Amino acid sequence: MSLCKDCTIATVWEGTPEGKTVKYGPTDVYIAEPKQGAGDKSKAVLLLTDVFGLGLVNNKLLADDWARAGYYTYVPDLFDGDYLTDARKGDPKFDLMGFIGAHGEDVTHKILDPFVAKLKEDGITSFAALGYCFGARYVFNLSFTNSITVGVVNHPSLLRVPDDLNKLSQLSPAVPMLFNTCEVDQMYPAEAQAKGDEILGNGSKEGKAYKRNYYDGCTHGFAVRGDIKDEKVKFGKEDSFKQSVEWLKKHDF
Repeated sequence: MSLCKDCTIATVWEGTPEGKTVKYGPTDVYIAEPKQGAGDKSKAVLLLTDVFGLGLVNNKLLADDWARAGYYTYVPDLFDGDYLTDARKGDPKFDLMGFIGAHGEDVTHKILDPFVAKLKEDGITSFAALGYCFGARYVFNLSFTNSITVGVVNHPSLLRVPDDLNKLSQLSPAVPMLFNTCEVDQMYPAEAQAKGDEILGNGSKEGKAYKRNYYDGCTHGFAVRGDIKDEKVKFGKEDSFKQSVEWLKKHDF
């Protein structure tokens, strides 16, 4: 499946990040923490971004929202500084497929895996992973090794359907997974959404804990890059966040 145009469209949200970007080992990481005295330092929310990475303020603002919900939230730079920029987005010669190829799973895991290991060394004992577009691929991968307690994917990209869905069901029955999906999504379209329901059992009390939310009138990227002046997109962005927080709490994270 080729990448859709919505992968490189971003509406920049208003707001000033309240966290901090630091070097955590060799990796640049945006860290958002609950107010003093709140939250459980042994738990970490990993916010795994779209291709805009730390260069898009929206990703940091979302991390701040998670901190307000009571979670220590970490946003690693999955691209080692080579994330998509406005300049690249506006360049008709920019090869997005080549960009994705240069940041394949082998390359990205060389950043992500040592980062998670460092968090464990520093006392983190359980993880929730949130994936937006590109980052959803790595929520799946962390689930396959049961490295996380609970996961959320928003308009996922780069999934192999049905293979990854079958693998998730077979290898990760103990990892509850929430999907926030939408009406217009070339990367996870209606047929893939239906296949996920079929394999993972939307609403089923048996087997894997799985739920899928669907947001009418929203397009791929709505939860992190959507134009919140559009009422349907605003609802999708806000409700998907609310549903995600409730999902973590429902599963004792």
